[in-house]
Amino acid sequence: MVEWWLAWFTTLAAAALGWFWHYHVQQVARRNGELGAEDLLNNARHEAEVCLREAQAQAREVITESRRDIEQELRERRIRLENLEDTYHHRVKSLELKSNTLDEREHALDQQRSTLNAEASKLTHRADEVDALVQEQLSKLESIAGLNREEARKKMEGLVEEEVRRDSAQLIRQVQTDMKSRAKQEAQKIITFAIERYAADTVHEVTTCNIQLPSEEMKGRIIGKEGRNIRSIEAETGVNLIIDDTPQTVVLSGYDPLRREIARISLERLIQDGRIHPSNIEETVAKVRQETEEAVLKAGEDALFELGLGKADPEIVQTLGRLRYRQSYSQNVLSHSIEMAYLMSSMAAELNLDTFVAKRIGLFHDIGKALTHEVEGSHALIGANLLEKHHEDPIVVNAVAAHHREVEAESVYAHLAMAADAITAARPGARNENTQQYLQRLEDLEQIANSYDGVERSYAIQAGRELRVLVQPEEIDDNQALHLAKEISGRIESELQFPGQVKITVIRETRSVEYAR
Repeated sequence: MVEWWLAWFTTLAAAALGWFWHYHVQQVARRNGELGAEDLLNNARHEAEVCLREAQAQAREVITESRRDIEQELRERRIRLENLEDTYHHRVKSLELKSNTLDEREHALDQQRSTLNAEASKLTHRADEVDALVQEQLSKLESIAGLNREEARKKMEGLVEEEVRRDSAQLIRQVQTDMKSRAKQEAQKIITFAIERYAADTVHEVTTCNIQLPSEEMKGRIIGKEGRNIRSIEAETGVNLIIDDTPQTVVLSGYDPLRREIARISLERLIQDGRIHPSNIEETVAKVRQETEEAVLKAGEDALFELGLGKADPEIVQTLGRLRYRQSYSQNVLSHSIEMAYLMSSMAAELNLDTFVAKRIGLFHDIGKALTHEVEGSHALIGANLLEKHHEDPIVVNAVAAHHREVEAESVYAHLAMAADAITAARPGARNENTQQYLQRLEDLEQIANSYDGVERSYAIQAGRELRVLVQPEEIDDNQALHLAKEISGRIESELQFPGQVKITVIRETRSVEYAR
């Protein structure tokens, strides 16, 4: 118990002693802080006074400097104002002098205006007198002629129009006669010379689609077990095989002549070899395709070499060689292109044009026909796009695109291409046309002519190369007949497609018949 109280008393004494020590330390710290704050406040006041004195000194210097600048600027402005004032006084004097001069001129103009007004009054009076005289003379003329002014004007316009039409028709006829005579002679000379220099044989070449078999048994071998051989041939070549009751004959059907040629050669080799099965078919077709591609490239290179045109882009040469297996009507397109190149070269030489460019246009003009199975559009535009893609001469590109008048011709070479193409197409054997198309073309020609007023009847003769139009003489005179021929010619060119040219002959005939009894 005594120990407990002793421990409690010891703890209480320690706590009291600690509190007393803490209080003493706080009092000492407070006294030290008050003394430090007072020292800091005194230092701050001293520094503030020093800064204030420095700021006042700087302010006085700035004010002095500003005052000097302002005084200098005021002196300069005063000088400028004095100069401006002198200038102003000088200009005022000048304006006063000009004002006096203008007053004098205005006075002179007033006098001239008065004089002109008097003259104008006189002229107005005289004009009124002239108008009265003109009206009096017109009234007398109308009474004498029995026509008013409007009727006389219309009658004069009709007479003048008729006279102009008659004179223009006579002038047109005279000019056309002279120009036709000269142009016909020159054109005949050039074309005849060109045709004489290149007299190609007329060849009727048609790619065959029939293959003769050694026996009927070969049909079964071509078909194969369950038709596997014929399916393999059709899959490899892209051509349909038609095996019917025709003895010892197989028909190849395909839109692409190059594929049809590959199929024909492959099938002939398979028949000759006798081993007809899918693996041999695939190998044979691949080999024939490779050989055909080489033959196509060689055909294009041979055409360029024959014409002396040098090199061309490999894609153009390959496409050109494919024309060897392309037919247009009954013409082989590659032969037709070579023939046209020679004709254009000859005509260009006669006209002092570049024969190299002419040959190139002639050879490439139908190159688009090799791609018509692959690309949509006209063969002329397809070929022009191909040539432009491979950076051919713009003159060549335009002539190829324009040789069927699908775009505007930009050079004389384009017109030469049109003429040479018409010559090669118009020669015997160059075009095959069935009876229905031929009769339709003749009917269209006659229908265009019969649609005009005053036409009695018309006849398409010489296989549609001439159209004779008989007109009623009381409705159409000689001058109108000339205009009618030109209008019919224009409509035929714009509405119909035809090889070569069509001659339009308008016949006006007057017959007087009497009977002696």
